Amino acid sequence: MAPGAPIDVLVIGSGAAGLAAALSAERAGARVAIATKTTLQANNSSKAQGGIQAALGADDSPALHAEDVMRSSHDTADPGLVEVLTSEAPGAIAWLEELGCGFTRENGGYRLARCGGASRKRLLQVGDRTGHAITKALREGLEAGAATVSAHHRLTSLGQSGAGWRATFETPDGADEIDAATVVLASGGRCFAEAATRGELSTNHPNATGETTRIALDAGAAARDLDALQYHPNGGAWPATMQGYSIPETTRAYGAVLLNAEGEEFTDSLGPRDVVSQAIFDEVEAGRGTETEDGRPAVWLDTTRIAVDDAEVSLPYMLRRYRGAGIDPLAEPILTYPVLHYQNGGLVIDAHAETTLEGLYACGEIAGGTHGRNRMMGNSLLECVVFGRRAGTAASEKARG
Repeated sequence: MAPGAPIDVLVIGSGAAGLAAALSAERAGARVAIATKTTLQANNSSKAQGGIQAALGADDSPALHAEDVMRSSHDTADPGLVEVLTSEAPGAIAWLEELGCGFTRENGGYRLARCGGASRKRLLQVGDRTGHAITKALREGLEAGAATVSAHHRLTSLGQSGAGWRATFETPDGADEIDAATVVLASGGRCFAEAATRGELSTNHPNATGETTRIALDAGAAARDLDALQYHPNGGAWPATMQGYSIPETTRAYGAVLLNAEGEEFTDSLGPRDVVSQAIFDEVEAGRGTETEDGRPAVWLDTTRIAVDDAEVSLPYMLRRYRGAGIDPLAEPILTYPVLHYQNGGLVIDAHAETTLEGLYACGEIAGGTHGRNRMMGNSLLECVVFGRRAGTAASEKARG
């Protein structure tokens, strides 16, 4: 895009949050550009398997959902953001369905599962490729419009300008500048880069390097809980081809349990993520874990307790991956160990996803507060959609108002 060409809303990042923001901004009447580090298809959201939460069951409500979020966060989440997240969840599901995302159903209703930290069954899925289905629907909606896509644009700086904001990018052809009245940051967290630094495994896409957060801080935006990185309790530990794979937590929702080397349960397998991850670390530290063939620490996830019908409907991708590696999870337990998964903290935002800098918005993993210091599974995709929509609409209104 030529330097100085002004637009209304510039979205940086092409995961579920960025796609939802760009689509919402365009539908609100804005001139939209979306810039992505590599391609529209390369993002963490597409890798998300577990599902998306929404209080749709007869025994559930947004208030109960909010209580679960606050409890799982150990009361560190922002109650106002949590109220927005949970109250708008049913509407977010309806919006996704309008875009063509078909959630798994049974007996005339949604097929709902209970996830870790939840008091009710409220996890919706599209098999175990929920993130892929959601991003595909959002991307197709965006591509049907007139938004400008700038692929292979790596953000290097961001500052205020006469037009509002100026973003500078590194591209294969050199540098590019995009001027916009408002900017939405939706480029995720830093877990892939952090795992490489620590010598650990991560579930994240290689694009998750976190420089956008640093650039926003340099521009003057405030942040919270940046030290609160989350482990996925069930990273694949063996075979080697499965190391770093995020075993869907719905394996535990459908009956799988964690076992130590003696075959003993040592924790509530449906506890919050941080509690379950720490229990695994502690069990291994106490000498009651086991090891993979290449010497990595692990415990067992007894997936043989999952009913075949549940596995075939809700875990088909996981079954294909493991069976392709020579292991049938329905016939034998699998080895697991926590892996770096999610940046809980991020840029401070308000209920409209605006940061502490006027005209600069943030949504998805790059934003902090919605989950506090510990996130429930199924709430990341929800946050992307709820606050992506809010960010895109609010940025459009500010730019055009």
